[in-house]
Amino acid sequence: MTTIDLRTEIKEFLSSRRARIAPERAGLPAFGGNRRVEGLRREEVALLAGISVDYYVRMERGSLTGASDGVLDALSCALQLDEAERDHLFHLARQSKTSTGPRRRRPAVTVRPALHQVLDAITAAPAWICNGRYDVLAVNPLARALFSPVLADTRRPANVARFVYLNPEAAQTFFVDYDRIARDVAAKLRMEAGRNPHDAELIALIGELSTRSELFRRQWASRDVRLHRSGRKRMHHPAVGQLDLDVESMELPAEPGLLLNIYTAPAGSSTADGLAVLASWAASQERPATEVHTLID
Repeated sequence: MTTIDLRTEIKEFLSSRRARIAPERAGLPAFGGNRRVEGLRREEVALLAGISVDYYVRMERGSLTGASDGVLDALSCALQLDEAERDHLFHLARQSKTSTGPRRRRPAVTVRPALHQVLDAITAAPAWICNGRYDVLAVNPLARALFSPVLADTRRPANVARFVYLNPEAAQTFFVDYDRIARDVAAKLRMEAGRNPHDAELIALIGELSTRSELFRRQWASRDVRLHRSGRKRMHHPAVGQLDLDVESMELPAEPGLLLNIYTAPAGSSTADGLAVLASWAASQERPATEVHTLID
C-alpha cells in the first residue's frame, strides 16, 4: 500500500454503513422479500437524508467535495452513524475538500520536555504518550514496567498495533480481552487513516499489517471506526498477574495527534495492590534515567 485512496474509502464506508440498516430499522416498509440489496437502497438513504438520489449516488461513488455540514449531519442521521462514524465521515469530507493539495500535517514523533515532566509527576499510575498510529513515544517508569511485553520488540518506536497483530501469541497472553482489543486497534487505525490519509508512516504500518496478518485484513475490511476514549483494559503481566485497569485517553491540545493514556485502579482493590507490586518490580529493573521516558530512538 503506497497511498490511501479517499474515493475508495468514502465509497466503501458509506456502502458498508448503508448495508447494515434494514428498512424497518429506518422506519421504512420492507416491501416483501424481493430486495436485491442488503440493507437500505441508495434512494432510501437519499429520502431519509432529504437529498436527491443523484446527489447521494455521487457521494457514495466517492465524492464528498462541496458537501455542507448540514448535508453530512443529515446523512449521518440517515445512516444511523455513531459518534466515531460521524467524525470519520467529516474527516473524509474535510480531506476531500483539500484534495488539490494533500495535507502535510504529520502526527508528532517527539515529546516535549514539559510533557516528560507531566509523566514524571504521575507516580502512582502507568502513564504513556502515543500518536494515532499507536507508536509508543514516551512512558513513565510504571508504564514501562506494565508494557514490558510490548517494549520487548527492539524496533523503535515500539508500536502496540504491531504487537497485537504480529506477535499474537504474546498479545493474547498479555491482553485478557484480546479479541476486543484487536478489533479496537484496527478501528482506531481506520479512524486515523481518515484523519491523516497522507501519513506515510501510517500507510506503511497498515500495509505491513495487511501483508502479515490475516486477522488484521479481516478487521480492516469491516470499515469499523472507534474513538480513543475511557474504558477498561484487563492485562496479564508476567510479574504480577492480572490487572483490571481503568483507562483514560486524553488528546493533548498543544500537540495535535498525541494522546496521554493513564491507567488507574480503585484504592484498596486487588489491582491497586498489583500496581504497587509492579512499582517495586519496576524499581528493581534499574534502567538508566535516559531510557526511562523516550522510546523513539
